[in-house]
Amino acid sequence: MLKQIVIRDYAIVESLDLDLEAGMTAITGETGAGKSIMLDALGLCVGDRADARAVRPGAKRADISAHFDLEQIPDAQAWLEQRELEAGSTDCLLRRVVGSDGRSKAFINGTPATLADCAQLGELLVDIHSQHAHQSLLRGDSQRALLDDYAGATGLSAQVAGHAREYLDLSAKLDRLKNRSTEDNAKRELLLYQVGELEELDLGETELLELEADQRQLSNAGFLLESAGACAEGSESLGEQLIKLKQFMSDDRHEGEQVSNIRDMLSSAEIQLNEAKLELERYTDKLELDPGRLSEVNSRLDHIYDLARKHRVMPEQLHGLLSRLTAELDELQADDDQLETLETAIADELAAYRKTSKKLSSVRSKAATKLAERVMATLNTLAMERCQFVIDLDARGSEVHPGGAESVHFLISTNPGSSPGPLAKIASGGELSRISLALQVAAADSATAPTMIFDEVDVGIGGAVAEVVGGLLRTLSARVQVLCVTHLPQVAAKGHQQLRVSKAGDDKSVATSLEILSQEDRVEEIARMLGGLKITDNTRSHAKEILETS
Repeated sequence: MLKQIVIRDYAIVESLDLDLEAGMTAITGETGAGKSIMLDALGLCVGDRADARAVRPGAKRADISAHFDLEQIPDAQAWLEQRELEAGSTDCLLRRVVGSDGRSKAFINGTPATLADCAQLGELLVDIHSQHAHQSLLRGDSQRALLDDYAGATGLSAQVAGHAREYLDLSAKLDRLKNRSTEDNAKRELLLYQVGELEELDLGETELLELEADQRQLSNAGFLLESAGACAEGSESLGEQLIKLKQFMSDDRHEGEQVSNIRDMLSSAEIQLNEAKLELERYTDKLELDPGRLSEVNSRLDHIYDLARKHRVMPEQLHGLLSRLTAELDELQADDDQLETLETAIADELAAYRKTSKKLSSVRSKAATKLAERVMATLNTLAMERCQFVIDLDARGSEVHPGGAESVHFLISTNPGSSPGPLAKIASGGELSRISLALQVAAADSATAPTMIFDEVDVGIGGAVAEVVGGLLRTLSARVQVLCVTHLPQVAAKGHQQLRVSKAGDDKSVATSLEILSQEDRVEEIARMLGGLKITDNTRSHAKEILETS
């Protein structure tokens, strides 16, 4: 249950520390006082979106903390343990900080958390029913979600939706692949020819450079041999001269450091010249006049250059072109394989969808009967005993739909003998409010959240019906903690405790405060709700009587 909520600088609340109890807590106050602010702040702790408007004017940040006792909520304890967020006890603290720039941070037991995590945990802790619930009740998806929630089939419904979406996505992908097949066939034929042509060429990665080097050498073989021979003769002459120079400088009459340097250089030159002669011999050994080989090289290069011009690339890019065209061809061939894979996957998803949706249909059918009976029983106590409420499950046939094998429609007949029709066309505003409340109370019977919040769900209800509504909420509070924002004295009087919201301020600033009322204060507050601006002794007496009989 929710034990405490602490609010700092949120909206028009400067500071609020509120301890809550089990049972039913009624929250009252004048119109515009901000009765829903506490619930809005709590919504931020359980993952609602926030912006800079959440921060009280003039403040740097809004800071909200909600303290829960998880002793009777094993699912929430398990959720925290799985994520190593447990606090070492059955306590849980959710905190949300919103800056004046609109940025916010969320914490679970002091550890930074995502809004998705806060929302997921919040679903295990709090169930909020707003005054606008009857508006969403007109939508088919809301009706389906409410029935699935009542049936305890939310998880099964999610499985059905997952299989349906995967089936539809795969089917769309298969259609796209099939539509591409005609033009792909033509492209495949061209690629097969181009790849075959390049594979037949079988150009090595470095072959072009090697062929061009061979061509230059073979084309100039005569000149190179002649030049190398002349160079060899020259080296012989240079060798003889070096020998003479060394002999000249070996005479002992030449002395000094300079002479030693000359002798060293001449020796080094002799060594270098001998090495050059050896390299020249090896070079000339490789040179040969080979017209046949030159013709082969020229022919190979011509073939390479022709293919390069044909494909409009540089000759050195042919090797990379083959890799790219092969990859394109592999992709097209993979599409063919993918067609078979997709068809298998689609069949599997369809089978899974049929199986889970059939199970969901069975669960929905049973739950629809029970929920309709429960709603009818509640409506009888809300002065709608002559109406007929029906939950219609309309089969979709062979259609695969994320919502399952049937659409869900809530139908109502408010006059005896008339056929049930859609809520939006049949029910008036007041009737719709009561139907919404009956559904929420019925759904609450199967709810797992330990804290239920009703934010002015009694709009459009008054008189004796209001007392019945209060009785329903108090009965519900025997099983779960109930927080109820209300403007009806008959509902407020049913609370085990009552909180009053007040607003005070001037033209420059406004602040909201909230206090737990004593029994005497409750009499005054109920009297205000009964009598409006002027509270008489009779009004107080009536208020006291309502409280005593609640």
